[in-house]
Order: sequence, then structure tokens, then C-alpha cells
Amino acid sequence: MAAPESDLEGNRGGQRTQRDDRGGVRSGFIAVAANAAAATASRLHRDASSPRLSPAPGPPRRHLTTTAARISTWLARYFVPKDLGPGTIEVVGTQDPGNMGTGVPASEQTRCAKGEPQIYCPENAGGTEAGQVTDFESSEDSRPQSEPGYSNPEDSGQLMASYEGKAKGYQVPPFGWRICLAHEFAEKRKPFNANNVSLSNLIKHLGMGLRYLQWWYRKTQVEKKTPFIDLINCVPLRQIYGCPLGGIGGGTITRGWRGQFCRWQLDPGMYKHRTVIADQFTVCLRREGKTVYQQVLSVERPSVLRSWNWGLCGYFAFYHALYPRAWTVYQLPGQNVTLTCRQITPILPHDYQDSSLPVGVFVWDVENEGDEALDVSIMFSMRNGLGVGDDAPGGLWNEPFCLERDGETAQGLLLHHPTLPNPYTMAVAARLTAATTVTHITAFDPDSTGQQVWQDLLQDGQLDSPAGRSTPSQKGVGIAGAVCVTGKLPPRGQCRLEFSLAWDMPRIMFGAKGQVYYRRYTRFFGRDGNAAPALSHYALCRSLPAWYKSALFNELYFLADGGTVWLEVPEDSLPEELVGSMCQLRPILQEYGRFGYLEGQEYRMYNTYDVHFYASFALVMLWPKLELSLQYDMALATLREDLTRRQYLMSGVMAPVKRRNVIPHDIGDPDDEPWLRVNAYVVHDTADWKDLNLKFVLQVYRDYYLTGDQGFLRDMWPVCLAVMESEMKFDKDQDGLIENGGYADQTYDGWITTGPSAYCGGLWLAAVAVMVQMAGLCGAQDVQDKFSSILRRGQEAYERLLWNGRYYNYDCSPQPQSCSIMSDQCAGQWFLRASGLGEGDTEVFPTPHVVCALQTIFEFNVRAFAGGAMGAVNGMQPHGVPDRSSVQSDEVWVGVVYGLAATMIQEGLTWEGFQTAEGCYRTVWERLGLAFQTPEAYCQQRVFRSLAYMRPLSIWAMQLALQQQHRKASKPVAEQGTGLSTGPNPGPKEATANPK
Repeated sequence: MAAPESDLEGNRGGQRTQRDDRGGVRSGFIAVAANAAAATASRLHRDASSPRLSPAPGPPRRHLTTTAARISTWLARYFVPKDLGPGTIEVVGTQDPGNMGTGVPASEQTRCAKGEPQIYCPENAGGTEAGQVTDFESSEDSRPQSEPGYSNPEDSGQLMASYEGKAKGYQVPPFGWRICLAHEFAEKRKPFNANNVSLSNLIKHLGMGLRYLQWWYRKTQVEKKTPFIDLINCVPLRQIYGCPLGGIGGGTITRGWRGQFCRWQLDPGMYKHRTVIADQFTVCLRREGKTVYQQVLSVERPSVLRSWNWGLCGYFAFYHALYPRAWTVYQLPGQNVTLTCRQITPILPHDYQDSSLPVGVFVWDVENEGDEALDVSIMFSMRNGLGVGDDAPGGLWNEPFCLERDGETAQGLLLHHPTLPNPYTMAVAARLTAATTVTHITAFDPDSTGQQVWQDLLQDGQLDSPAGRSTPSQKGVGIAGAVCVTGKLPPRGQCRLEFSLAWDMPRIMFGAKGQVYYRRYTRFFGRDGNAAPALSHYALCRSLPAWYKSALFNELYFLADGGTVWLEVPEDSLPEELVGSMCQLRPILQEYGRFGYLEGQEYRMYNTYDVHFYASFALVMLWPKLELSLQYDMALATLREDLTRRQYLMSGVMAPVKRRNVIPHDIGDPDDEPWLRVNAYVVHDTADWKDLNLKFVLQVYRDYYLTGDQGFLRDMWPVCLAVMESEMKFDKDQDGLIENGGYADQTYDGWITTGPSAYCGGLWLAAVAVMVQMAGLCGAQDVQDKFSSILRRGQEAYERLLWNGRYYNYDCSPQPQSCSIMSDQCAGQWFLRASGLGEGDTEVFPTPHVVCALQTIFEFNVRAFAGGAMGAVNGMQPHGVPDRSSVQSDEVWVGVVYGLAATMIQEGLTWEGFQTAEGCYRTVWERLGLAFQTPEAYCQQRVFRSLAYMRPLSIWAMQLALQQQHRKASKPVAEQGTGLSTGPNPGPKEATANPK
């Protein structure tokens, strides 16, 4: 959205995983099974390179038997993913020597060595003066130094090490993620392939692999659908992504840090990874009526649009991201001109209108450091569609528009894309002011040389602006358009040019095409499909609130770019028999809509609840009504059942899709019919998972505590009673503590857990403690007495069976890994403290034990792993070697690390918490080039798993912990540690309403 002057003041100064040898069914083991055949005798175990706290030999190398080798060879034909290359992008070739380029080969497209001549305008620029040829001047080394204590070659200083310019940009903030456009990441990781799968895991998951193959074949070849987790066609790593455009639930378009439009989620929940070459910004400078410089602001050198001047020198430009905003700074060598493009998306905490809008704004601030006046033009070109798939039949068309309201004018092009089932209109627009001129070209061929468009701009810095709509595109022929804004740039002065990009896809259908939904923004802009001009005008001409200046962490990108949908709820879609028992259900869903986001862009399930447990902190702190809406949806699904029987891939058993009074794993697959058909996850029968019901109870109470909504608590109380009653059956010996079932029956769905366990046992005790509190608030004395008794017995059993003097053992199995140090062992305590419990009168776990366990985790899982620079490994053996007993135990889960860091902060270990979290941030954003695609997991070397994942939103739990720590420190000593009162506490509400 257009930013007023107040939005620019005060922002001074300026500044981008890994899996080892296993991958997962969502969290690990499907990929092992599906790719197990790729394992070879010579590479069954990776090198045990992590430091040890005590000498211990690594596991001996084993060899496949002849039989296993034959089976592996056979399976490899089907399961091993082919090398998918760098992704689906348009071919980049060598510049045509007849155009404006420098002739630099494509393989050296970011190389612009000092001293080499750069041609700014073509020699055959008809009607204009021939282009200048100048040398790059040597500039002082202004590269930021590495921060003290870090020797990692890919740290924040190294991301800017290639930058040779002096420009800092126009009011770019000093904090955020910054990278030079010429930077190349040295480390190139790949998605999981099973080159190094251990023999034990190979054998363990062989049956799973066969069942997955059969399921995958039926899904893709018979049903012609995309698997919700596709391990045969993994998304390859592309180290290119930047801040996505678009609000929550209206679709997203990601613009890479080099300026490319490269990741598209317009159809709900379905991603297309494709760089569209025609989607570019181009600058034109004119002095005294003559064009002296014209350049596409892209380092690419494509094989199309060859008449354009490509190959921007990346050494004189940098990108800076602080979601939901981003800045790109271009120093134009030899011109004394600096461009700063500020990209804005309307993600506004506690705003339920603007945050839903499918728009993005680009504010260009142009600074002239020279003594001559200039005319500056910025052209924004955009292809109608992506150039593949549903573009091919043709019928696409463009038309100009101009909308004036309240003295403000937005002018540009509408790109109509009428292809079913989800037609849309894209609007490329600019703000027309008294100081600017807006022109356009309605249509051109984006697959041609682009000569006509380039010469049109070159001639006078403007476009011809033909009237009327274009003719519809022919089959197989592309169509694009462009909008140009021109302004005056005085000597030693500055001017501003503003663009917007909006897309109007009001009516959507998911993959099953069974039901029509309307996106949330249609409540404000209508459902007729003609809102693109109004969206553009609103984005460009409405001032932002002053508090929008408060920075949000970059991980929030996933709330918009997580395949997110935000839908209007039809009146007749809520079952009367369930609505009657929940007084606020209908008002909440009808006022705030239905919200869904994917577990990950590669793990395509909406509102995966065991993962949302971690991610939910961002939602409840910033858009609490959406969190409550999601909780009501989950409660509805809990009370329903689907007794359709299906085979589960891990066990091979037949069981119902969904049983009543158990929390579903997810709300469904966008390629099917989410909300109507839940539990897209077919790996385990999650009705027997031990964590889902507990996580619902814990989130309900935390949400009540942070919002103070007593009506919500009353509505959820019967559901909490029902799911806890379902959970009781897992306490088989009636000692007050549940037992895991000897398989991976919780969010770590590739890590077997047997008997009482630190993770699920801790969640259970925390949930029981919360039930005690809720029973008191709801006046249910008998229930309170019941759960108080269970809590006392369970606490004694938990400490007796699991506490070993330094930490809580992983589980109670007879296997050696039962004594592993699990980084997530204090998850129950984490949620208790986030909910105002867990100390003083409401203490569940002895505080000295919690602090000791966290210190042990920091010593072993953090500092003894990868030199303490990569976060916390999930499991660590007590002799200082990562636990490799499963496909997940030696992974680092980014979202778990942020939750662990929050727990450390809650317990007064603030320094340790930040050290732990910083390792993850630097690994993902600075070393591995995984910006705006934070994965679920990575290992110490070689690989990552599941790009663009939900769980890392748990970083907002750190913010909550800091705020609670600050409030506690500001209280009188006499008020501390007195437990929770029976009424709503307004303190947390105030804190979460204004995150700092």
C-alpha cells in the first residue's frame, strides 16, 4: 500500500536446509521407504563428524545382503527421484549482440568486472543519441564486516561481500535480511534422496515403500491427481526467493531477491515454481530530451525479449527483506542515480480487512546525486498468465483502465485470464499525480524479441497508450502488457513513482471441484470479478496506519504464502446440531471467515494440527480472531466422524478415516475438498496418536488466556472433556501417565516411542493441569477433583520413570536410544508458561528439573552439535553423538528450535535461548539460501526436507516469552509466582495486541 511520509521517517541505514540422509512422511520416513533402494553398501552411514563430549566409536559400517541388494535395485527403478534440475524456468541464453546488452555469456551473467565497458543504450536507438560507454569507477570497500564470534563464510557479512556500490538506499532499515544481487551461495543442497540410508531403516520401511508406490501410482496415473506429499517429484532447491506479495488467503506471488517473479499460488494451495521472464521493471533516464540510459533491472540474460538490455550488474545492487516489506537498492553506475524499490504487502496485525487483500505495492524512490535535471521513467511489464498450462488454449486479453476516487487516480492495465475453474483478472497499475505521467502498452508478445516495446520507451521515455482492449490471444501465443510512470528528477533531488499489482480471483474451487467458495476480501470488494481496479486504487491511495512501521519477523511470510485461504462461510454450511452447543461458533465464523494454511508447500494438508501447535503463536498474537475461527473449525471436525475405511501406508491396516471425539490430523487437501473431507494424511491412523487431543486442550486454554474470551472457553469446554476422555485409554496401567504405543504415534511420525515418554507424557501432564484450571473456571468441581487426582499420580510417575538426574529420558523402551536427550522434552512446560501457569501454585514439573534439562539440551543438542552454530538437533546421545536410531532423531526442526528457545527464555535462560535460535536463523537465511522457504528440517550436512513449512512460525513464541518476562520483571516481588486467577487476565491481551 502507498506509504505516507510518516511511514518513511525513522527508518535509517541499511543491510539470505538440510537433511542428511533421510526424509519423511511429512516428518521423515515415507521418503526413506520410497527411496530406500538408493542406498548402497559403501554409503550406508554418513560420517559421524559432529563433536562428542566423550569418546565413542561411530556405528560400524554394514553391508547389504545379496537379497536386500536385489530388492533395492528393483525398488530404485520406481522410488528414486530423478534429478529435477534447477526448477521450471524459462531458458536463459546469451544476449543478442545486436541489442543493448554487453555480450556477457549467460554463465557469467552476474559478473561485471570493474574496468569493463558497460553499454547503456543501443547504438541503433533510432531518433536518439547513441548510448554512452563508460567504465565502472573503483569504489571503496563498503562491505559489512562479519559479526564478532562468527567465522561462518556464509554469515551476514558474506551475503554483502560482493557489493561494490556506495549507495545505502532511501531510508532502508538497518535490521533485516540483506544480500547483494551478485551473491552466489557456495553450498548447494538437495532434497532427500536415500544415498545414505542405514540398513535398519531400509528394512524397517520396505513394506511402507511398496504401499506408497501403489498409492502414488493410483493417485497420479488413475485419479490424475497430485499426491499430498509427492516424494517422486520433490521440489528442487532454488536459492532465489524473497518476500511474497499478497495478503492472507487471497493467493500469493513471490518476488525473488534478484527481482524475478518466480513462485505463484493463485489456485488455492497449489504452487507453480516458474520464473516469468516478461515480468520486469525497467528504468529509463533522459537528459535534455535524450535517452542516456535504459536498463532492465534484472541480472538475467534470457533467450526471449532479446532486444531489451538485460544483464544488470548485480555488484551494484542489494536486496533487503523485513517481511511484509522488502527493499531493492540499485546504484546506476556512471549516472549518479540511485533507485530504491520498496515492496509492501498489507499484512497488518489485528486488521481483518486489509490483511486479506490480494495486492502488493512497489514504491520507487529515485535519488539524483548529480547536478543535472533528469526525466526518469519506470516501466512495469507483466505477462498475462505464466506461459504454461492453462495459458495454452488462448482467449486471454488485456485492456487499459483509469479509476478516480476522492481526488486520487489509479491508472493501468487489466490482464484478463478467464480460464476455468478459477478465472481471475490481474491489474498492473500506477498512481497518477500532478508530478507524474502514466502511459501503457496494452499488448505485446512476451516470447518475441520485444523490439517494438523497447524502442517505444527508448524514444521518449513513455509508451504509446493505445485505446481499447486487445484482441484475445491465439492458441499457443502469449500476451503481455506494460505500464510506465514518468517523473521529473531535479538536480540533487528526489522523486517518487508508485505501482501496484492486484489480482481478483473472488470465486474458487478446490481440486475436487465440488463446492464454490468466496475469498475473504470479497466481503469488502464484491464477488463479481471486477474488483481489480478498486483493489489497485485502494492499495495505492490509502494511507497506512502509523504503527505499521513496527517490524515483523520474516517468518511471517508463511501466514500469507502457506497456500493460505481465507473464505466466507455459507450460512447453510454449519450443522445446526453442533452450532447449538457452541454459542459463538456461528458469529465467529461468519464475521471472521474460515482460515486455512498448509502444513508446508510440499506437504499439502490444511491446518495440520500437531504442527499448528507450534505455529499458532503467530496467529493468536497477531490475528487472534483467526486463531479462534480455526479452533472452532477443529472442534466441529472433532465431533464428526467418517467411517469410510482405508488402508494406512505405514501399518497396512484398514481403519476409518475419522473417528468421533478425536482431533483430526488436518482439515484436508486443497486438491480434494477440504473441510468436507478431513484427514488427507494416510500414513498413520492418527486416531491413536497421543499428542493431537492434548495439543487441542493446551491451545484452547492458551487462547483463552491470551484473549480473555470466556465465551470461547465455555464453547470449547465440552469438546475438551470429550477428547480427554478419548485420551484416557492410553493410560493402560492407571498410574496417571499415558503410554506411547511402540510406533511413531505423535508429530515425530518417523521416531518410534514406547511406553511413558518425555514428549507425550509432558504434554499429557500439562493438559491435565489445564483441565484442572478450566474445570474451576467452568464451575465443574467434580471434574476438577478428578483431574487433580490424575495430575498428582501422573507427576509422581513421570518423575520416577523418566527423570535421570540431568534430563527426562526420551521414553521407557529397552532400546539404547531410550536415554536420548530430546530437544523438545519440555514442550508441556513451554505451553504452561505461555498460559500463565507452570510455576508457584500451578507448578507441574519441578522448576530445578526444567532448568537443568534445558541446560543439558543446550550443552549437548546445541553446543555439541555442529559447533553450536546450527540450532538444536532433535536427539542427542548422552555420549555426545546425534541419535541416528530413526529418520528424524538427527534432524534439526526449525520450528522446534524456536519453541525450545522460547522455553529457555521463560525459564530465565535468555542468552542460551537466543544462541540456540540464532543458529537456525543463520543456517537457513544466510548459509543455505533458504530465505522465504524455511524448511521443516535439515541435518548437519548435505540435505534439507520439506521447503516452506508451517512450524517455524513458532518464533513468535519467543516474542511472547520476552513480553511475559518483561511484565514479570516489572511486577512487585510480592505479586510474582501466585498462580493464575480464575478470571481473564487483561495483561497478556495488551501485550499480544502490540508486539514490539
